[in-house]
Amino acid sequence: MAEVLFTPPPERVERCGLTRYQRWLAQSRGLRFGTYQELWAWSVADLEGFWASLWDYFGIAAAAPYQRVLGRRAMPGAEWFPGARLNYADHAFRRPAGETAVVFRSEHRPPEELTFGELRRRTAEVAAGLRGLGVRPGDRVAAYAPNIPETLVAFLASASLGAVWSSCSPDFGPAAVLDRFRQIEPAVLVAVDGYVFKGVEHDRREAVRRLVAGLPSLRAAVTVPNLGLGGAPAGPTLDDVAATGSGADLRPEPVPFDHPLWALYTSGTTGPPKALVHGHGGILLEHLKSYALHMDAGPGDRFFWYSSTGWMMWNLLVSGLAAGATIVLYDGSPAHPDLGALWRMAAETGTTWFGASAPYLQACARAGVVPRAEGNLSALRAVGSTAAPLPPDGFRWVYENVKDDVPVASASGGTDVCSAFVGPCPVLPVRAGEIQCRCLGVDVAAYDAAGQAVVGETGELVVRQPMPSMPLRLWGDDDGRRYRESYFEAFPGVWRHGDWVTFTEEGSCVIWGRSDATLNRAGVRIGTAELYRVVEALPEVDDSLAVDVGGRLLLFVVPAAGAGLDDGLRAAIRDRAGAELSPRHVPDEVVAVPEVPRTLNGKKVEVPVRRLLQGEPLEAVLSLEGLANPAALDPFLDRARRRPLR
Repeated sequence: MAEVLFTPPPERVERCGLTRYQRWLAQSRGLRFGTYQELWAWSVADLEGFWASLWDYFGIAAAAPYQRVLGRRAMPGAEWFPGARLNYADHAFRRPAGETAVVFRSEHRPPEELTFGELRRRTAEVAAGLRGLGVRPGDRVAAYAPNIPETLVAFLASASLGAVWSSCSPDFGPAAVLDRFRQIEPAVLVAVDGYVFKGVEHDRREAVRRLVAGLPSLRAAVTVPNLGLGGAPAGPTLDDVAATGSGADLRPEPVPFDHPLWALYTSGTTGPPKALVHGHGGILLEHLKSYALHMDAGPGDRFFWYSSTGWMMWNLLVSGLAAGATIVLYDGSPAHPDLGALWRMAAETGTTWFGASAPYLQACARAGVVPRAEGNLSALRAVGSTAAPLPPDGFRWVYENVKDDVPVASASGGTDVCSAFVGPCPVLPVRAGEIQCRCLGVDVAAYDAAGQAVVGETGELVVRQPMPSMPLRLWGDDDGRRYRESYFEAFPGVWRHGDWVTFTEEGSCVIWGRSDATLNRAGVRIGTAELYRVVEALPEVDDSLAVDVGGRLLLFVVPAAGAGLDDGLRAAIRDRAGAELSPRHVPDEVVAVPEVPRTLNGKKVEVPVRRLLQGEPLEAVLSLEGLANPAALDPFLDRARRRPLR
């Protein structure tokens, strides 16, 4: 059993959102549960009762009531809350107008704060302006913009009209953006003239011109002069659009529960990205559940998660408004001028909930960052981690260097559902390297090859019953074939997510990486995260990537600054893998590379690298526009040309 690093004190358990919900269940439904496991078991055994309880508990504002919770239970094709009409944006402004809604910090712009009243006014004006441009329910509004208040306002305005939102970060190249936006045929494009990252201005005016030229569906293009460069090609500014709606009141359009809210995209590293469509009601309920019950965040909190607008964590972040929290937006590099920047920002803004990717936390640890020395973090009461498995040493680093009295709230889900399958629980202990629980209402399990649920063994992460935030469809997939092939082909009627997971008897779990990147060693399947945990714990190793090609385990490592990959380090890596894991984990070859290729969201590109090394052509394997560091592929391409392995 993993080491317990934090146990929530009784007073914290007593006042947390999950405990308040359980008291409400007892009073309003006569339901009482002795443990979290019992509560979770009820939430999936009585799926309709659970989600109906959340509708009432959160006071969902609906213009028309639902007829029943589940009209159809089938996966894919589940129908949630038929008959209900509501709007996501209605729920973003339920706090008093004078409370702070948004705290904004940036590399290059002055600090800014918006009250709920100010945010509502700006949203109402932009919504009226978009309506004047002809935007109607079902039209698509696309944004090429960073994590700034204007992007948030444009999203809320779009949602209030019943339009379908979609965004890409401006560090995406035009080809990658067109791969995404062409699928949804937007009516309006909102685009910045440029952005700043690591202290460098990036002029995106030419990129925007290419987007406008490449999107014939556009009826209007709107500029956000983020850098004030002038001469942007995208027509009126967002302020011009807002001025046409000056004095307007916000009137969110009631739409069906499953009316599309936004389209998110898969990474696009293995072909055209899939456009995933999520609905107003499903996202609203899932995110309210995540904030109030799992993350214990809401009114009084200042909630931050470092994200670009091209990652689903931005969408989760902005839903903090519906949960009643103040959201903290940050535009810029997490490592400028150094890796302590975000921690200093958290101290300065009084952030109570700090979220980031596991690779960022590990980078801080490797760089020797001590956040508690960067500023006063007394307000901080949780540290979140996602995007990749956080190893046990990453958990320990938080307790030794950030704060020793906060939960490390590790979670795993995906863009596919814009939510988590497994995640934090404010009433359970935190164990090194483990995610605390199965999320409420998520019938998640590990399946073996025969499709049987296993505990204490590694298997495929599956979801056996529908979730409200599962995609309504993939855009352009009219017959549903791609949707079924993507998630339901391995186990008919059961969602196969593609992660390799082990559940414990207590209900906690460890994610071992993508199952399609699993290493098959002498018939035994091994998750890549197991190897990364051990190898990257060596001070001489900064990063690593493992692939199994033709029965050979190849380990590519990025040596730490001042270190080199010599025979001594190779031997140390092999010895550590053999001693701490097993002889099967010992790499056949250890190769130095300058950096590990990653997606724009920071995930290691394992399967495409394996396919390249097997001799497949680059154009059949990978879109370079989907990578954060395309040059990192050069050593792999060179090796594939010289020594293809099949």
